Amino acid sequence: MREGMRMRYRNVGRWGVKVSSVGLGSWLTYGGSVEEATARACMERAYELGVTFFDTANVYARGRAEEVVGRTIAGWRRDSIVLATKVYFQMDEGPNDRGLSRKHIFEQCHLSLKRLNVDYVDLYQCHRYDKNAPLEETASAMNDLVRQGKVLYWGVSEWNADQIASAVMLCRARGWAEPVSNQPQYSALWRRIEERVLPTCAEYGLGSVVWSPLAQGILTGKYGEAAKPPAGTRAAGKSADMMEDYFTQPVLDAVQSLKPLAKEANATLGQLALAWCLRRPEISSVIAGATKPEHVDDNVAAADLDVDPAIFARMDAILVPVAPTAPA
Repeated sequence: MREGMRMRYRNVGRWGVKVSSVGLGSWLTYGGSVEEATARACMERAYELGVTFFDTANVYARGRAEEVVGRTIAGWRRDSIVLATKVYFQMDEGPNDRGLSRKHIFEQCHLSLKRLNVDYVDLYQCHRYDKNAPLEETASAMNDLVRQGKVLYWGVSEWNADQIASAVMLCRARGWAEPVSNQPQYSALWRRIEERVLPTCAEYGLGSVVWSPLAQGILTGKYGEAAKPPAGTRAAGKSADMMEDYFTQPVLDAVQSLKPLAKEANATLGQLALAWCLRRPEISSVIAGATKPEHVDDNVAAADLDVDPAIFARMDAILVPVAPTAPA
């Protein structure tokens, strides 16, 4: 971490709340593959370095991630952080134990509050779009939680441009609290939101708090050979199938060729990748995971990077030809 490094903060879209430009997530880690003591050490290090945005979800380790987060933040000033969680995915075997019905939203919100041991969450996010629940039902339930003070803001995750626009227009027409954020996947190797989703969020005032900005760790440069991922890494474990879009030899070779650019920017490869996301004003925060406190140090240092745009242009020229493609 560079001497004199400082965290920077950004508004969530057009809204007044600010979040640290680098946030800490808990997907696939806390409550699961990472021991609680290590998870707490990572969170405490992030907090010490000025991270205020902590993101989790009810489905992460079936509630255990929220419990770990709750125990860690218990000694912190509640008003010093922006705490985010999510609702949508299957939490039990019953017919109402998933989705965005009023019933599931209310019941899961109360369970999340209990696990997190807080009176309210700052940001409650619809983890996916639910085609089986009317948008009016979902938005109305979120509005009620806001009015009750159990949720300060609500947002969405991985909704497409039309779904986002419909939600905002519905809420404005009804006088309901409207979504303030979207949490999509975004990185220099996964850019599908650039064509329609980011412009729509900018038009309607949503901030983007993006996940997997390091492309499941590939953009840190720790992988060299696709056929021989290092032992103990995500690519060598149970989560390898989640990386199949990225984990090809042409992609890994392209990432390795970014090293001179990172050196020129006085950054690690991971820091350069995070700064690449943060180059866009539509991005409010990059949510990066960490399994060691030193990972937190490396990620947080990206918040204070000022990179010559020409370096990003050269980075794009290297990565775009090998990046996975998908419809916007």
